[in-house]
Amino acid sequence: MTSLASFHSSVGRANFLGLRTNRQGAMEIVFDDGAAHHMVWRVKSAPSEARIGEALKLAVDQARVLPALFSELKKRSIAIEDVTP
Repeated sequence: MTSLASFHSSVGRANFLGLRTNRQGAMEIVFDDGAAHHMVWRVKSAPSEARIGEALKLAVDQARVLPALFSELKKRSIAIEDVTP
């Protein structure tokens, strides 16, 4: 799998958001909070990597990363589906 972009919290939290491609070539968003949560979503729409990266960058520094991520993706009409293992 290839990493396209990765963002770590700049406000002292262990939060991570990344964009990668899976073996089938689909883009996936990865979230990890450094403790108990590791989640993966497949990008269903076909936005540019830059638009997704912008959403990830804005969300990773928020106090509530996941609601911020979903909000930023919705603003950009980026559809995702949960594929968390």
